Amino acid sequence: MRVAILAGGLGTRLQEETTVKPKPMVEIGNRPILWHIMKHYAHHGFREFLVALGHKGDCIKRHFLDDNALSGSITIDLATGHVEQHAKKSEDWLVHLIETGAETNTGGRIKRLQRWLDAGTFMVTYGDGVSDVDLQDLLRFHQASGRAATVTAVRPPARFGGLVLDGDRVTCFSEKPQAGEGWINGGFMVCEPRIFDYLDGDASSLEITALERLADEGQLAAYRHDRFWQCMDTLRDKRQLEALWEQGTAPWKVWT
Repeated sequence: MRVAILAGGLGTRLQEETTVKPKPMVEIGNRPILWHIMKHYAHHGFREFLVALGHKGDCIKRHFLDDNALSGSITIDLATGHVEQHAKKSEDWLVHLIETGAETNTGGRIKRLQRWLDAGTFMVTYGDGVSDVDLQDLLRFHQASGRAATVTAVRPPARFGGLVLDGDRVTCFSEKPQAGEGWINGGFMVCEPRIFDYLDGDASSLEITALERLADEGQLAAYRHDRFWQCMDTLRDKRQLEALWEQGTAPWKVWT
């Protein structure tokens, strides 16, 4: 089963990093967040990826080319230019890096991947969010629902701690509680090819043009995930993810 990753956005809220690289290339633990996402999928058995490129897509291409070419030890015959790699270490992934346009919207990017995805069920996620969601369980849930698409519903942690008041007295202080019952689309979606019938051109929004219409028709399922999920929208988010990784407590690191 193929996995489409939306990796072409501008990342305007993370300009400290995205002026020189696309957001999926922003690093957590010296590895792009895109790598972390792909490691998660590969752990659950999904190893063929279509990366929808846009803003600074060459940077993503260069990463994969260099990572593959420079892994392990290398012997170079300077006279002939022959290069031999030794003890090469590489992931067992098949990665398609597809140009989908600098200004294309999310639905338009998926539409441009149609010829690679219209043979059967496929997965879609964003290139800036990590989670410990069980992707095989998500797939089973989607298949049992019989609907055209499934989103992973998450409740993001609140930005600040919460106070519970009784008049002018604080009765409870909770550090960074979850944001009530506010479920949002956390990515990690599963789709059937008929979703392409809801997308038309580069301006199409996956969320508005397709998912909202599917919801109106009763064809959108929600897989509730109440454990870890975090997107990387801001520098603060990046620093939080980096701290978890450095402490060895990153919940999304489900692989060994």
